[in-house]
Amino acid sequence: MPTLQALLDSAHQVVGVFSQPDRPKGRGYKLVPPPVKELAESRGVPVYQPVKMRDGTALEILRQLQPDVIVVAAYGRILPKEILELPKLGCVNVHASLLPRYRGAGPVQWSIIRGETVTGVTTMLMGEGLDTGDILEQAQTAIGPEETAGELMDRLAQLGAELLLHTLTLLEEGKAVRTVQDERLASYAPMLKKSDGALDFSRPAKELMDQIRGVSPWPSAYAYLDGKMVKIHKAVLLPDQAGEPGVIQAGKRLIVGCAAGSLELLEVQPEGGKRMRGEDFLRGRKDGPGKKFTSCPSE
Repeated sequence: MPTLQALLDSAHQVVGVFSQPDRPKGRGYKLVPPPVKELAESRGVPVYQPVKMRDGTALEILRQLQPDVIVVAAYGRILPKEILELPKLGCVNVHASLLPRYRGAGPVQWSIIRGETVTGVTTMLMGEGLDTGDILEQAQTAIGPEETAGELMDRLAQLGAELLLHTLTLLEEGKAVRTVQDERLASYAPMLKKSDGALDFSRPAKELMDQIRGVSPWPSAYAYLDGKMVKIHKAVLLPDQAGEPGVIQAGKRLIVGCAAGSLELLEVQPEGGKRMRGEDFLRGRKDGPGKKFTSCPSE
């Protein structure tokens, strides 16, 4: 959305917008358009929603539109070679990492999960490989110690929109510099799975804290207590407080021991229940202290 908004508000002419198809949502499974589609239509820009990119339909539309450049931001589709070679200035991707690190669908989440303190945005000329094209421009930013993936993604979306406009100016003026990615520095950030939210309290508290932040808002961190899932939405690191891994410590606060340090669980959601403060969750379980969180229901 920020990328499209920046383009619409700039001097560039957006001749068309491609977005994912409308998806059914809610109890009635009513078809809901992507926000990008709604924004484009509100500004009178034609919207196209091909189901496939390789059957020639998209290519024919693009040939008629004759764009000078194609901009891709979180589209979620692989573009075939025929489309990549169509615009005279190429296809520019706005990617939420400092390439070649964190190629793939989950760069924001995995940068936090793996404990990075700095990340950024890259604009690149797209090639046929997965985020392997030449780098055009980069902008970096610090990751806040308590920042979640959702919060960081919002910041990077704005940063990426600004960087894109600068990149397009350089391309238009013939001043863009292409930098080949160093394959030795490449790392992969796959799309998150539900299981990536499972917490193992036999690991250090710092690693678990990064995991909780990295999987927020989806799939969200979780563990099991008495065989029932408890989602952990927010926590704070207690690096100097020791405790038995997974065991709830005595006291009024919901503090759980880890391999190194402890975590205070500030906001949790019991299975079938609503989000609540950790201390309220503990108050409702008189037998809480001494109980153990596990990473699967059968432990």
